[in-house]
Amino acid sequence: MKTHPNVTSSRRKCRKAHFTAPSHIRRRIMGCHLSKDLRTQYHVRAIPIRKDDEVTVMRGNHKGKKGKVISVYRKRWAIHVEKITKDKANGTQVQVPIHPSNCMITKLKIDNDRKRILDKKKVVEKDKGKFQTGKVEMALD
Repeated sequence: MKTHPNVTSSRRKCRKAHFTAPSHIRRRIMGCHLSKDLRTQYHVRAIPIRKDDEVTVMRGNHKGKKGKVISVYRKRWAIHVEKITKDKANGTQVQVPIHPSNCMITKLKIDNDRKRILDKKKVVEKDKGKFQTGKVEMALD
């Protein structure tokens, strides 16, 4: 069922928009989940990946391998990770392209821009309980 009147639900149009997206939108699409530790630290689930982040591959032939991101190849929807290579027939080694959705960020490269992005995306968990500890202590007195 269509939920937004200005956005198409056509498979053909959605695929065309995805694969012909400009670079600034590809950056958003090429996001990567954060590890549990980083998620609790920054209160953010996912963030666009960038060079010098450290990742763990979660899916595919290289599952479980870890390394630093060497390059983010937006045109091919791929990232290249430091120690993940394959040998060509002539013996040279080439980087294996991996889609960022198949990776998990284990260490972020933090600079001022990244801090600002994390602060903007930060989700503060709301008070789930009916009573707060201060109110309970006051009620008991």
